[in-house]
Amino acid sequence: KTARKNDRVSEGDTVVVSLPEPVASEALPEDIPLNILYEDRDILVINKPQGLVVHPSPGHEQGTLVNALLYHCQAELSGIGGVQRPGIVHRIDKDTSGLLVVAKNDFAHTALSADLKKHDVKRIYECIVLGNPKQDSFTVNAPLARHPNDRKKQAVVVGGRESVTHAAVLERFNRHAYVRCELETGRTHQIRVHLAHVGHPILGDTVYGGDNKQWDVKIPLSGQCLHAVQLTLKHPRSGEILTFSSELPLEMQAVLAKLRS
Repeated sequence: KTARKNDRVSEGDTVVVSLPEPVASEALPEDIPLNILYEDRDILVINKPQGLVVHPSPGHEQGTLVNALLYHCQAELSGIGGVQRPGIVHRIDKDTSGLLVVAKNDFAHTALSADLKKHDVKRIYECIVLGNPKQDSFTVNAPLARHPNDRKKQAVVVGGRESVTHAAVLERFNRHAYVRCELETGRTHQIRVHLAHVGHPILGDTVYGGDNKQWDVKIPLSGQCLHAVQLTLKHPRSGEILTFSSELPLEMQAVLAKLRS
C-alpha cells in the first residue's frame, strides 16, 4: 500500500520507492506566436498577452514566454538569467499584459539590468481600480516582502525591500477609477499590492481584493485590469533613448466603455 507521511517503519519492513521520469532542467523551444514591437541584434520588445507566464516555474513548465523566445531567437538569448530565464531582464505577472524588454546577449542584459537598478528604465502601467482615490495624484512608498502567511503573495512588511509607486487618476467613475502608475522600483506584484494597501485594489485581481463582488460592471475578466502601456529605455549599444507604447487590451477597453456609459 502507499505509505502515508505519519507511517512508522518497523524492523523487517520493505520500502519500495518509485522515481518519476526525469524532467529536463532547461526550458525547451516552443512555436508560440509573439507580438514583437521591436527587435535588433541586442534586444526585443514584446507586447505580452494576458495569461502568458514569463518563464517556467512549478506548474508552468511549458507554454511560457521563455519557451517562445527560445524558438524565435534560437541561441541568441542572454544566459545571465540561467537556463530557466534566458533573456529575461524584468517580468510582468501572468495575468498582466503589456510591454517588456528581452536581452539577446549578456552585454545587453548587463546594461539593461544596471539601468533598471538606477531607475533609468521608465515603466508605465494603466489599471482600473475599485473606489476613487481622494487625490488626483499620489505616491505609495511602502516596503514589500513575501507575505508572512502566504508564500505565493507579497505584502507591505516593515523591513521589506524599498518599493515606490507613483499614481495619477485619469478618469473617475461611480465606484471605480482609471489610474496610471509609474514604477520607481520593480518588486513582485508591486502595483497590485500598493494599490490594495491604500484601499484601491485592481479590478479583477482576486488575490489582492479586486474580486467581482464589488464591480459596477459585470464583465467576466480573465485577469486583473492592469496593462504595461509604455516602456522607455536606453539602447544598451547605441545609447539611443527608445520609447514604446501599447494600446489597452480589448477586455480593459470594454470595461472602460461600460463605465463611461
